[in-house]
Amino acid sequence: QVQLVESGGGLVQAGGSLRLSCAASRSIFSRNVMGWYRQAPGKQRELVAAITSDGNTNYADSVKGRFTISRGNAKITVYLQMNSLKPEDTALYYCNVHFTGASMDYWGKGTLVTVSS
Repeated sequence: QVQLVESGGGLVQAGGSLRLSCAASRSIFSRNVMGWYRQAPGKQRELVAAITSDGNTNYADSVKGRFTISRGNAKITVYLQMNSLKPEDTALYYCNVHFTGASMDYWGKGTLVTVSS
């Protein structure tokens, strides 16, 4: 069992920056992929960014070049640095951990990001 808690969301003007954090309840040593998803009002949840145990990253085309995902050294945290925010980035952002071998997923409750124009 892994509990995930997101933080760092808030209200920001277009062009501004936010740094989201996800804290896991314990260190994660199994092969896994950690990622950030978001769901905007009236839209389906989408993958924003992901990072593997080896440090390989993947980004949605809409955020590539603006967002950066990274892991903490203690294998407990994952971050999402968001720069040059746009109103279209407004959404509830969820942290996710996927265990590759067991095909299991854990989700946080989400943190709200609102970008005003």
